Amino acid sequence: MVTRPSSAAAPLCEALTCLGYTAHHQTLLELHQLAENTPEIETYIDSLERYQHLIFISGNAVHFGMKTILERRPGLPQGVNVYAIGQTTAELLQGFGLSVLCAGAEMTSENLLTLAPLAQVEGQKILIVKGEGGRTTLRDTLSARGAEVDELACYQRKCPQLPHGDLAAKIAQWNIDVVLLTSGEGFCNMLTLLSRDETINLYTKPLIVPSVRVAQMARDAGFTAVYEAKNATNDAMLEMVEQLQL
Repeated sequence: MVTRPSSAAAPLCEALTCLGYTAHHQTLLELHQLAENTPEIETYIDSLERYQHLIFISGNAVHFGMKTILERRPGLPQGVNVYAIGQTTAELLQGFGLSVLCAGAEMTSENLLTLAPLAQVEGQKILIVKGEGGRTTLRDTLSARGAEVDELACYQRKCPQLPHGDLAAKIAQWNIDVVLLTSGEGFCNMLTLLSRDETINLYTKPLIVPSVRVAQMARDAGFTAVYEAKNATNDAMLEMVEQLQL
């Protein structure tokens, strides 16, 4: 079962099918463009020249963030360092003609924070392009290093609205052998959509997760068959599926 947002699920489903698997899709994370920009967001966009660093935390941040930015201005200013949390995010930014610094294969905030230009940022201004809510590691760490950090939240992440028992019924009906989870929030939404008994029934169901952090979340929740992919990319997910030899 592929759980990516609907806009990003098809390539992974198609790749699984090509490898001989039966792929079913049920998103555990819905993404929505904000209905309108707040005055604060408009101020950030109109004054991008103030920032030395611009961080995109995901491919979704590029999709929604660049759309929001380009609706108000022709592009990003010259001289700003642009960062991507992972290679896929970097490639999307490069599609806009941007030179990008990438966090590397681990695709985590912690790994991004090891990049040399972000080590000494006292007195510098940083803008993080992201969805509403989410982790605060980047903001908190960079603020602790003395930077002035703003956040441009350009989309919302929501838990899908499914009827009671619907998710567990689909997993059973589709005879799912493994669930592919690509974010911690998606995992949390899965727990929200399952009753306590339904969750317990899935404790031994194999889960493929994108990081050590999400793996620990799953194990703490009681899941016993948790497998860590290198990251959340399709290639990493496919590699781990193949390693399981289902």
